[in-house]
Amino acid sequence: MTAAAPAGRRGLRRSVLRDADFRRLWAGMTVSRLGSSVAAVTTPLIAVQVLDAGAFGVSLLTAAAWLPWLLIGLPAGAWIDRVARRPVMLISDLIAAALVISVPVAAWLGRLTMAHLLAVALLLGVATVFFTVAWTAYLPAMFDADDLVEANSALQGTESAAQVAGPAAGGLLIAAVSAVAGLVVDALSFLFSAFMLWRIRRAERRPAVAGGGSIWREIAAGVRWLLRDRFLRNLTAYGAAANLWLTGMNAITVVFLVREVGVSTAGVGMLLAAVALGGVGAAAVTPRLVSGLGGARALVACKVFGGVASLLVPLTRPGPGLCVFVAGMLGIAAGAIAGNVVTASFRQAYVPAGLLGRVLTGMQFVNYGAIPVGAVLGGAAAGLLGTRGAMWIMAIGYALSGLILLLGPLRGRRDLPVADVALAG
Repeated sequence: MTAAAPAGRRGLRRSVLRDADFRRLWAGMTVSRLGSSVAAVTTPLIAVQVLDAGAFGVSLLTAAAWLPWLLIGLPAGAWIDRVARRPVMLISDLIAAALVISVPVAAWLGRLTMAHLLAVALLLGVATVFFTVAWTAYLPAMFDADDLVEANSALQGTESAAQVAGPAAGGLLIAAVSAVAGLVVDALSFLFSAFMLWRIRRAERRPAVAGGGSIWREIAAGVRWLLRDRFLRNLTAYGAAANLWLTGMNAITVVFLVREVGVSTAGVGMLLAAVALGGVGAAAVTPRLVSGLGGARALVACKVFGGVASLLVPLTRPGPGLCVFVAGMLGIAAGAIAGNVVTASFRQAYVPAGLLGRVLTGMQFVNYGAIPVGAVLGGAAAGLLGTRGAMWIMAIGYALSGLILLLGPLRGRRDLPVADVALAG
């Protein structure tokens, strides 16, 4: 892990954009997220239009992408606590680029199949597990604990901006070339991210690791730390419930818009671009929300607001009724992004550095493990109830998940707790 920032560099508002290594990390992640945002629109459209997949088939793509969190999440977190994080991120980007470019190549050769798409989604999910855990543990190495909200806000803000541009660019690519072209953009974005990571020059040192010896003992140390902490337990339970229902909704959104509401493929890109504006605004104002409301109140309010807003989405109709879709999804994006900024900053400052990778993947094992279940649930519900009926079920479940936070240990608190637990095996 990188040494803490010198005292003269404290105060992120003054120095974040002056830090060359942060600018490289920021630029690489922004471009990579832009490419992935393009791919998020074009991939399901490839499945629907090129391979004639239904709602359940499209939902399987989402399930495959997130299944690796269940399969390898815990050992990946323990392993990353042992090694330098930047090389893991760089190699993950290169592997992801090779996987993604295989889809356009297969399509141009006339050999693309649903099995190929599913395999790429699964293997890309493996690369994503390693990259995500590594960069989350790497960020606290770059800045002091007091600066993490600002650092995460910068990254989340540009990620949301990429999500605005991505669907729009995806829609234009679909109209001008084809949906497959969006995956070429995604592959190039991974290569750019790898190049920027390679250019980071700050030395990295690893923290002392608790548990020692067996990787399974180290995993157990992280899981015990997580289970003992009531705040992280509550956030984990909420994350699993929210991801289950929200992923079920997201997995069938493209099918819902194209086949139920009658939106064109280019129109889907424009709608999702408009929706991502909510994330841009939310990330920008999150530090002020935390300052004004307190971290605990801001986190709970944002998550609950997003859940309630989701109830608008199933009311979407053609024409002017699309405004209802945009309003609902804007609320979901704003609540989720702002809440995620606060949650990520809290975890990075709260969990001891030597346990961060393992505690993080312990949470994500549960949180992200619910995603493939939710994706399959959404697809199955669409087959039984139609896409609109399935959207209602998912939205109601997402809204009710906010009760986990409202009734949990953050209730009545203004600020998030400060860690007082020493690194333990």
